[in-house]
Amino acid sequence: MPEYKNNAGRSRRPQKPNKAFNLIRLVIFWGLIVLMGAAVYTSLSGENKAVEERSLTDVLTYAKEEKLEKIELRGNELRITAKDKTDLPKNMISRKDASGTLQEQGFEQVIEEGKVAVEIKDETDVFGIIVDVALIAIPTLLVIGFLFYMIRQAQSMNNQNMGFGKAKARLYGNEKKKVLFSDVAGNESAKQDLSEIVDFLKNPKKYEKLGAKIPRGVLLAGDPGTGKTLMARAVAGEAGVPFFSISGSEFAEMFVGVGASRVRDLFAKAKKNSPSIIFIDEIDAVAHKRDARGGAGREDEQTLNQILVEMDGFDNETGVIVIAATNRVDMLDKALLRPGRFDRHVNVTLPERKDRVEILKVHFKNKPIDDSVDLDALAGKTAGSSGADLANIANEAAIGAARANHKTITNADVTEAFERVAIGPERKSKVMSEEERRITAYHEAGHAIVGHVLPDSDPVHKVTIIPRGRTGGVTWFLPPEDRSYKSVYELKDVLARAMGGRVAERLIFGADGITTGASSDLQHVAELAREMVSQEGMGSKLRDQVFNTDEVNFFGDRAKNYSEKTAELIDAEIEALTKEANVRAEAVLKANKKYLDDLASALLEKETLEEKEVAAILKGTSMPAAAKLHN
Repeated sequence: MPEYKNNAGRSRRPQKPNKAFNLIRLVIFWGLIVLMGAAVYTSLSGENKAVEERSLTDVLTYAKEEKLEKIELRGNELRITAKDKTDLPKNMISRKDASGTLQEQGFEQVIEEGKVAVEIKDETDVFGIIVDVALIAIPTLLVIGFLFYMIRQAQSMNNQNMGFGKAKARLYGNEKKKVLFSDVAGNESAKQDLSEIVDFLKNPKKYEKLGAKIPRGVLLAGDPGTGKTLMARAVAGEAGVPFFSISGSEFAEMFVGVGASRVRDLFAKAKKNSPSIIFIDEIDAVAHKRDARGGAGREDEQTLNQILVEMDGFDNETGVIVIAATNRVDMLDKALLRPGRFDRHVNVTLPERKDRVEILKVHFKNKPIDDSVDLDALAGKTAGSSGADLANIANEAAIGAARANHKTITNADVTEAFERVAIGPERKSKVMSEEERRITAYHEAGHAIVGHVLPDSDPVHKVTIIPRGRTGGVTWFLPPEDRSYKSVYELKDVLARAMGGRVAERLIFGADGITTGASSDLQHVAELAREMVSQEGMGSKLRDQVFNTDEVNFFGDRAKNYSEKTAELIDAEIEALTKEANVRAEAVLKANKKYLDDLASALLEKETLEEKEVAAILKGTSMPAAAKLHN
């Protein structure tokens, strides 16, 4: 296998400033300062006044007539300043004969008699030379600097444009700490499917002798946070091959054709380092279904077409396997899912209870936990949680323990972390009036009693009137075990217990005393009832019929694949389910009015009641005939 370099985990070093460019900027800056100073000097000096040239004879005459104030001798040049109140120009200039000195040319007498002051200046005027040079050099430097700047900008833009077509994939493979299957808890079936990929990368000849073709692509499908990326890295770690990781959104760019160029570059790098693995996370960002709205010129479709072409171009000797992850398989284009591209689909499911225990052990492994912490009980509470959710619970428990200055993580810290992640933090600072507390207590008691009495409802786990997250109170129902399916009876009990809060408010405070506290409950009832009718075929008149609304029409709107008459029937079915839930909840609460008052009083006193406390208060409740299901 060819050598490869690992670019993962390197911190990006700050670029060193260009010394030549900084020097030119410095020269331009000081050049402008000198140029401005020279301009000011020239404007303030007297040399910008009118200067007339006179012969040496005229100058000698002016000197004898005592009309001159001063003569400056600069080499062969005489600069003459006339006295005030004369008819001569103030500034004059003359040239002396180079064959003799000033005295030899007739000025000896006037100098001796003091009729004019004579000053002999240095023949070299340094400042004047500097000014003259600056007036020529500075504009030249400005032009050169501007040209240099433009060239540098052009090169920078060219380099940037050249980098647009390069794939932004991160390369992993030779890290000191590799991710292995042993680091991935749960999902044994997914690991079994992927272990064949590892075996092929390690022993390709074994499969080639039998004429077997390894899958060119593996699609990891599952809910967010289930560990799809971790699973892909474990494949690379087990096989010991380079692992190119990139997100689907990183192919996209504002320039047309960049996505396809990056796909070509990525596959070229992978082939060069073969055997290797390409991992594309969130592939649905560039591989969603093509429809009538699109065209050959759309950037995302060009990118998808290039991925299809590259995967078709693979042969058995390339040793490059593409692993992609998505939580929206239904959004992917069918051409990508056919055999020869993503041959194998691996479902990375939410962990079961025994898997959750193992995941929690991994995340609490390096944390000091108290003997009171029961990870098995926590795993039982967290049905439906992903691996990322469980990792978050472990982290929140550690943060809570540190906040409380605990030396170890206690069971109370773990429980609080679980509830914080599931619902939100307690808002103990929220001040509620006594009337609000009373309404909340009866509302939550209504949920708890209906759920406790109905036979197919999950048991009550906890009831509290302390605000959490966006809720004013919480009644918590937890299933005793993981379930893959739910019956129509269970779902109807869920609808009834969700209506229990609004019904309890109406019974205690009257029809005009209901509040907005039930808004989320009513929304949940509406969504669940619609799902039962249109997605699960659980309506009474539309039994066993499913009506999907995920299709998109030409204009990008959700399209209904049923008529308006059917839509009216669906609405009628939803209304019937809601009314039935309302009637059942009302029947239960009227038959157990005493227990409703007792549970509300206990909540007002203690604010939070655990499962055993609720069961003790509701011992003796009865199931009225009006609340039983008869279908």
